[in-house]
Amino acid sequence: MNSADSDPLFDDVADRVVALGNEFLDANPEADAWEIASGMLSGIVHFWLYTHQPCADPSCRSCAEMATAEMRLQQLLDEARESAEESSYFHSPFDRNVGNA
Repeated sequence: MNSADSDPLFDDVADRVVALGNEFLDANPEADAWEIASGMLSGIVHFWLYTHQPCADPSCRSCAEMATAEMRLQQLLDEARESAEESSYFHSPFDRNVGNA
């Protein structure tokens, strides 16, 4: 599922993750925001991998795209890339490849 599907549950979960990150930042003003984000990402990756395990039936059509660890990793990376590219934070005015007129 991706955000283009505009599923209200998807949107709610994504909003809550952002809110949780902001809560951690507010509660820990001296903390490194990158560490908080990396910790959240690690937990999200573990949860995503847990929820995308194939079933016990090796011929299951529903699980075919997730049949191996490498296939699951590729699906995860594709989904992460899509989410990143759709984010309003993907490009920064301080990116090295930003042109100046």
